[in-house]
Amino acid sequence: MKDLPLDPFSESGLEGFAKDFRAGKVTSEEVTKIYLERIEKLDSKLQAYESVAAESALATARAMDLLIKSGTDLGPLMGVPVAIKDVFLISHMPRPHVGSNMELPDILGFEEATFIKALRKAGCVLLGQTKAVELCLGITGHSAPRGTPWNPTDMENQRAPGGSSSGSGVAMAAGLCAFAIGSDSGGSVRVPAAFNGVFGLKTTAGLWPTDGAFPLDPRVDSIGLLTRSAKDALLAFKTISSVLFGCGYQPRRSGARLDRLCLGVPQNHFGDNLNPKISEAFLVANEQLKAQGCLLEDIVVPEAPERAGYFPVSMPSSLLSVLGMENFLAQKHLMDPVIAKRVESGLDVKAYTFLALEDKRTKSRAAVEERFIGYDAWVSPTTADFAPLISDLEDPEKGMQLALGMTQNTQPANHLGLCSISLPLPVDGLPIGYQLMGAPDTDLKLLEIAVEIEKVFAG
Repeated sequence: MKDLPLDPFSESGLEGFAKDFRAGKVTSEEVTKIYLERIEKLDSKLQAYESVAAESALATARAMDLLIKSGTDLGPLMGVPVAIKDVFLISHMPRPHVGSNMELPDILGFEEATFIKALRKAGCVLLGQTKAVELCLGITGHSAPRGTPWNPTDMENQRAPGGSSSGSGVAMAAGLCAFAIGSDSGGSVRVPAAFNGVFGLKTTAGLWPTDGAFPLDPRVDSIGLLTRSAKDALLAFKTISSVLFGCGYQPRRSGARLDRLCLGVPQNHFGDNLNPKISEAFLVANEQLKAQGCLLEDIVVPEAPERAGYFPVSMPSSLLSVLGMENFLAQKHLMDPVIAKRVESGLDVKAYTFLALEDKRTKSRAAVEERFIGYDAWVSPTTADFAPLISDLEDPEKGMQLALGMTQNTQPANHLGLCSISLPLPVDGLPIGYQLMGAPDTDLKLLEIAVEIEKVFAG
């Protein structure tokens, strides 16, 4: 579209906007209007947004402009337009549909989510709610009830956008927000990041509060960021964490050097069933890092395959505990058939089976923390394959197999309590992701490493 305004953050990112905003070169209202115009012109096809809060976004943007002119500075994210995954309770916006046409139980209460309050305190402009896969139970991004966003990396053929933060990934990739918020319980930020060619952060579970967000599985649910770069994610992470934790928040790290890093490369599980092109791109990326002085060592993570037995039990069971058996069965006909089948499988789960798996996971988490000693991060491809065509997912049986298979490399981080990142990896054709995994609560360190790796990949 010739008359389509350019994404105002595409060149200088969050840091550049912050400088120009304080210098009076740009206003929050200006950039918010641009994003709203881009949404109006592009989202009829992309379907990234569940709802757009144009009036309140413009009102907030004008308020931020007045505040900065009066000398009140709320921090680096002040005036920045943000998209929010439709799982959070947000004041003056529709209650979250969580990608479903079901009547969901009223488990969120009426108070705005703590995390959303933190975004407001940071001065963010909330553009609206982005689409999610139904009940967040889907890694492909395909979701029948409220529509599947269109992956903008291929505008001719509709491909999987990745899920369950599908709308946030598409909104970020298409320039419909400055950055987006997602949630990640098994790869739901990192897979959309990989498939849409953007940066994704899964924080350590429990680091950022998830109250006021629809729970998929509270034991592994975490909030994440989708941004255009590691540098943007680092700035957003520091700012949001400072707001959440107060002035006493002290970053553990300040910078990373590749020639002092030791990265573990798992030789089991993470390399299984890789598309040969992804395997080759991953090896080339590792050679680039070695050329910068980074030490990469082969390792084995025997706990990683446990994820395959854990999630098919924990997630359906957790959702049934929220929905209730009778409510689920009464509304099952309204659901996406693949997702309904996955939830239904939880009806056969025995309590002792789940408790045994959770006990085993606790022991595995402790073992993995020991395995991280001496390593700054572990690395792998984010996904085993490229984004498939949506038509490949329409058969329920095939769709379920693809959904379970795509999480091969992302679920271990959730299962083992790690923080994790997906960096865009430049290859010919469709985008893929380069995954970093860090020990629990080393999110800041992992982001600083990602910033340095991003520079190498950019060439």
